[in-house]
Amino acid sequence: MPPISVLLKPSSSLCNMSCDYCFYCDEASKREVSSYGFMEETTLKNIIRRTLLRAEGSAAYAYQGGEPTLRGLDFFRKAMEYQKQYNKNHVAVSNALQTNGYALNEEWCQFLKENHFLVGLSLDGTEEIHNAHRHDKAGNGTYARIKHAADLMDQYQVDYNILTVVTADIAERIEEIYAEYRKNGWHYQQYIPCLDPMEEGHGKTSYALNPEQYGSFLIRLFRLWYKDLRKGRQPFIRTFENYVALAAGYQAEACEQRGICGIQYVVEADGSVYPCDFYMLDEYRLGNFNPDLLDVIDKKRENIGFISRSRKIPEGCAACPHYMLCRGGCQRSRDLHPETGLYTNYFCEGYRMFFDACGDTIREIAAQLQR
Repeated sequence: MPPISVLLKPSSSLCNMSCDYCFYCDEASKREVSSYGFMEETTLKNIIRRTLLRAEGSAAYAYQGGEPTLRGLDFFRKAMEYQKQYNKNHVAVSNALQTNGYALNEEWCQFLKENHFLVGLSLDGTEEIHNAHRHDKAGNGTYARIKHAADLMDQYQVDYNILTVVTADIAERIEEIYAEYRKNGWHYQQYIPCLDPMEEGHGKTSYALNPEQYGSFLIRLFRLWYKDLRKGRQPFIRTFENYVALAAGYQAEACEQRGICGIQYVVEADGSVYPCDFYMLDEYRLGNFNPDLLDVIDKKRENIGFISRSRKIPEGCAACPHYMLCRGGCQRSRDLHPETGLYTNYFCEGYRMFFDACGDTIREIAAQLQR
């Protein structure tokens, strides 16, 4: 069996913040059970046992939410114990935590450092923009508290990156945000386009991002990044690093940039397994790690055609000169055309704008690296 990737939801959709655009709140509201509460230790044990005993080469565990830190440090300490107990094949094990940072304190940071966690900290640009969409339960802004969490991780030398959701506000003010991140020493950055609520159409919310805004955002951010690249001081921006890798003939590390969905095990708090974080709906449930073996789960993934669906793109898309870099984008951003059964990406025009403007430069960077 190849390396295994597992994403766990130890707190289900429970959260200590309230963000306007939360895609998981949207997903959870569209299934029979919106929250499965906290994951039991027995479920955690079964997840790690069933995956580690089958993994070859490596096993990656990521914890997300809702807000995973709500489950408490003892749960994560138990996860470390189970990984040591069941790593019979001596594979390389990595751990990551995606968090809003609201609950991070000195004890958390010490644990994350000692156990070599890579942390994704959700933070949106400047204090003004962040507070417009990311609130506490009383509706107050959270930027100061999250900035304090970043400062604590710096103090404890925790490896972390800043994950920013690209809303219309972020896209409009990326130059200001880029300068702010540099000032704060945030050299590892991820940017993900804001998703519209599932199956509710596009552009109907105050935070919605349209294709032209996204294309303009990518162009302007890339030019800032490239200017710094030529000076040898560029931040690590995951999206651009992956495009350069693709141009050099390598596979993208980010699943949304590969064009075809991969094999993932995304696990809700009750042990239910889904093929992707963006599709944790009842109709996509593959099984449950408590009673089911991996073979049963993988067979269900095949039966529902989850991966094969991501190959259904129009001939015109595959023939596009930018396809080898674009790959059709993430399946979650694609719209189905019922008359053909094929999918096109909502952000297609934005990608076209970006690659028209910056594609040659990406290829030049790749060629220089190869030389």
